[in-house]
Amino acid sequence: MAAPVRVRMAPSPTGFLHIGSVRTFLFNWLFARGRGGECLLRIENTDVSREVAAAVEQIQRSLEWIGIDWDGAATFQLDRIERCQEEAKRLVEDGAAYEEEGAIRFRMPEDGITGWDDAVLGRIEFPNAELEDVVLVRSDGRPTYNFASPVEDWLDEITHVIRGNDHVSNTPKQIQILTALGSALPVYAHVPMINGPDGKPLSKRHGAVSTDEFRDSGYLPEALINFLALLGWAPDGETTIMDRGELVDRFSLDRVGASSATFDYDKLDWLNGVYLRALPPAAYADTLVAYLRERGNDWPEERIREAVPLVQEKIGRLGEFPSFAGFLFHDVEPDPALLERAVLEEAAAALERVDLFESGPIEAALKELCERLGAKPRQVFAPIRVAVTGSKISPGLYESLALLGREAAVARLRSGAAAAAA
Repeated sequence: MAAPVRVRMAPSPTGFLHIGSVRTFLFNWLFARGRGGECLLRIENTDVSREVAAAVEQIQRSLEWIGIDWDGAATFQLDRIERCQEEAKRLVEDGAAYEEEGAIRFRMPEDGITGWDDAVLGRIEFPNAELEDVVLVRSDGRPTYNFASPVEDWLDEITHVIRGNDHVSNTPKQIQILTALGSALPVYAHVPMINGPDGKPLSKRHGAVSTDEFRDSGYLPEALINFLALLGWAPDGETTIMDRGELVDRFSLDRVGASSATFDYDKLDWLNGVYLRALPPAAYADTLVAYLRERGNDWPEERIREAVPLVQEKIGRLGEFPSFAGFLFHDVEPDPALLERAVLEEAAAALERVDLFESGPIEAALKELCERLGAKPRQVFAPIRVAVTGSKISPGLYESLALLGREAAVARLRSGAAAAAA
């Protein structure tokens, strides 16, 4: 009987969690959960000088927010420092390693090859003559990454090591070490790296890269999970929208491509918009209010909820709400060059005469104004929109005016008329 699937996510606590690492963790999680297996969280802290407590907390918080859970408590590689030291000494006694200037080095074979059948990249082989004698334990007693990682894979009975293809060069060394330890070898799967639109590795120059940045921008975790799953993997080349359950059911390593994936921010915005528009209005409102409150926004909740019908079909990220609908909550400063005094004065007078200040009567009044002025709607509505919202882009004009209310709407039109460029 095959061993139960067990994988590990192994971030380094050297900074905030990069979205590329989240994608690799997601592949581990999907693979394990789809096969009834376990997914462990291991913090690779062999370089203690770089460990940041805040980064460890951020890693766990980010994974929890996006919906990637793990089995058992998170562990730290240095928790097993004594076991690594013991195993290194055993390898010395067995002749597989030797001491040099207080450190312990592994004795790599001088001839032959080290190879494996990668679940993503296919057969990979390295001439042993090209493998240096890697340090297992430093002179200060701390194990190196290339020793602590395979030791933990062995002790944790990891069946599949799914990681970025930047680790390919580490794999032959770790295979030799595991063999010397007497461990069975896991299946290795090296997944493609993620590039920006310019073909270079994804970094801050391309835009947001940390999980916190995507959360602050107003992406839904469900949409982000869906998007990340499709970076380097495709179930059939056609399906785009998949919920978490479908991703778990359909994910397989044989559909992961070997080529680098491109992070398309525009596609993510589109996909997030699809998820936002699919929310029931009440759920959308709850999500929007919670998002704004998390960022210290104290706008009236009732007004936020009233604005939902105006924005749900329009914005792709919750983070766009303040700039798109902020005019409903604070005064605006329109560009005088975009205002027309005569139009705004006429519009103010027309709206003052509207009996029932709702979108339907407002629409009728403004269309009647266009006829009276002998102008096309876009010529009349453009300065009105700028005066009322402060922007050339806004939610529906009639609905915006109705929600803003007669008093505020008329006041902004008169203020705009007074400020209009001569």
